[in-house]
Amino acid sequence: MRTHTVTILGSTGSIGRSTLEVLEGFRQGGDEVRVAALVANRSVETLIEQARRWQPALAVIADPTLRSELEQGLSDLRGKIATAAGPEGVASAATHAESEIVVNALVGSAGLVPTVRALESGRRVALANKETLVVGGPLVTGLADSAGQDGRLRLIPVDSEHSALLQALGEHPDEEVERLILTASGGPFRETPIEEFEGITAKQALNHPTWNMGPKITIDSATLMNKGLEVIEAHWLFRLPIDRIDVVVHPQSIVHSLVEFVDGNILAHFSVPDMRLPIQYALTHPQRVQMVSGERLEIEDLEGLQFERPDEDRLEDTVLPDRRRELL
Repeated sequence: MRTHTVTILGSTGSIGRSTLEVLEGFRQGGDEVRVAALVANRSVETLIEQARRWQPALAVIADPTLRSELEQGLSDLRGKIATAAGPEGVASAATHAESEIVVNALVGSAGLVPTVRALESGRRVALANKETLVVGGPLVTGLADSAGQDGRLRLIPVDSEHSALLQALGEHPDEEVERLILTASGGPFRETPIEEFEGITAKQALNHPTWNMGPKITIDSATLMNKGLEVIEAHWLFRLPIDRIDVVVHPQSIVHSLVEFVDGNILAHFSVPDMRLPIQYALTHPQRVQMVSGERLEIEDLEGLQFERPDEDRLEDTVLPDRRRELL
């Protein structure tokens, strides 16, 4: 029997909910599961429901104006579940004494400080917040390395592309790697005529063809802005220069990333587009355990896979900052 003691930052978002599904699968499989802390931004009602279900030692709402609502919703569990709010509350969750691994699924640069606090306190971090490395790459990777262990084990990527790279790279040293290749679905407008872009609505942009994600990352994926952030994330996670990290459009989202080695061989990572798979791998890394949720890839699913270079003319029309802000 394995024991999992987890803190989830961003527990009410898509990654947070998927993490709880994985933990439920572990529990049903006979593992001991303990949720040390749950953190939500503003979804206080959902956080209350999750806290009642999982009985964490600490429940935190990032928006301090909602603290009284959180406390009221858990008033009958006072003494069993502590509550907190604001940045300090989030930081206290990230460093909670009971937690072995912190899943950081917060949105935006708000994820940086909790990641730093978790690493400083000796916790392992399963990172789904790419902005942490975009804005604080040297700091975060320095902390991950400073513990005297392999930094990739202390800081474990949850993004499907970076989880795929971690698995494909294995123990190969950097000098054996020619380049990393991140895949992108191309978003919902990959085949939309450019002259129709001015009429694109937020509803259309939020309709991702293969992934079910939160609104910010979905819009970023529709414009491929997200892939630019992921290139930076890969640079810091795997310590390779930007000019050795490429992007290819792969609309089926079956191949999540590829690694080309100096001898010309390429290793690719295949799986169904389901975030529960990289989440499970991050929680059990470096071990692999029986799948507890999701579906297996069938060989027949590999028929007709497509790969193409990103259309730079199309990107110039979709990544305009004003248009992205309008959609968000």
